[in-house]
Amino acid sequence: MNKEKRRLIFERLRENNPHPTTELEYTTPFELLIAVILSAQATDVGVNKATRKLYPVANTPETIYALGVDGLKEYIKTIGLFNSKAENVIKTCRMLIDKHNSVVPDNREDLEALPGVGRKTANVILNTAFGQPAMAVDTHIFRVSNRTGIAPGKNVLEVEKRLLRLVPKEFLIDAHHWLILHGRYVCKARNPQCGSCIIEDLCEYRDKTE
Repeated sequence: MNKEKRRLIFERLRENNPHPTTELEYTTPFELLIAVILSAQATDVGVNKATRKLYPVANTPETIYALGVDGLKEYIKTIGLFNSKAENVIKTCRMLIDKHNSVVPDNREDLEALPGVGRKTANVILNTAFGQPAMAVDTHIFRVSNRTGIAPGKNVLEVEKRLLRLVPKEFLIDAHHWLILHGRYVCKARNPQCGSCIIEDLCEYRDKTE
């Protein structure tokens, strides 16, 4: 895909949704961090249902840590893998209290040292909480990047690096959200909605649907 076509794609995505953001509900970087840890192999809708009950009761490292693993499980038991997630969240809260004065760090190294936080989660926090040009490549972004030809790659890290290199700078902060939403609602895995896609004429996917 050439540079001009890529620019046009992001111009259209921006025009359609000027201020994209995550569908996870949060009010602080800490709430976002916990929500993202809980969202692994779970839907944002499911995580939001749980955190709507949890956050009014506990939404700081200290208050969630005070719940303990078993106490936290009661709030998140509707989410997949809740047992291991509860343990990771409690350990993360302890580490934030002990090493970071209960403040979520704004750098990759410290974020990835937290239990339950991998590269993708760190990228979400860096981008969404701290406005850094990071690209959290999930299944949606991986599919859209490859299918459209925006930034093809064999694995998520390859796609991440290509996106950071190829997406025009003015779109970098929001590109992550546009691509996720496009993959979630339009460029779906099994039945892409090509007929109603705003970038269909620019997309290089060969097997477009009616």
